[in-house]
Amino acid sequence: MSDTNATPTPAGAQRLLEKLANLVIHVAAAALLGLVVVQGWQVFARYVINDSPSWTEPVTLLLLSTAMSLGAAAGVHTNRHFGFYLLHDHFGPWLKRVVDALVQLVVASIGAVLAGWGWLLWMDGLHIKAAGAALPQSVNYLPLSIGGALMALFALNRLWLALRPAAGEGDR
Repeated sequence: MSDTNATPTPAGAQRLLEKLANLVIHVAAAALLGLVVVQGWQVFARYVINDSPSWTEPVTLLLLSTAMSLGAAAGVHTNRHFGFYLLHDHFGPWLKRVVDALVQLVVASIGAVLAGWGWLLWMDGLHIKAAGAALPQSVNYLPLSIGGALMALFALNRLWLALRPAAGEGDR
């Protein structure tokens, strides 16, 4: 009889992170599409009907922050972020694993700092209203905080994967 309440296996955790990463990518893509719509409306309203809405700037900044932060987190998950791989490719297998682990520790640290400080900035400005929209002034820090937390989570997962023994390595 199997226990359905057992903690997820590493493969189950990987599937869960994959689903989370796919959700993050879809939200970032929706934010980009929303950005196009809001900016299109801004241009139409300003130049065609000569009535520029005030809410488009804060909403644009929120959508841009969301797309950027979540897109960066998805880039960490898929390992498609900026990197210098020329020297790395000339290392031996052991040194490559050490460098890969160090890189993921640095990315996780940066993500944790973004998450922590982003959260503090978000909370600090909740009582201040943004000009032109019924949003808090600090709303742009919420996606930064969420994106930083996701960057840290995805980097720690990549660290765990980098430190796992390669197939057949334990047989020697």
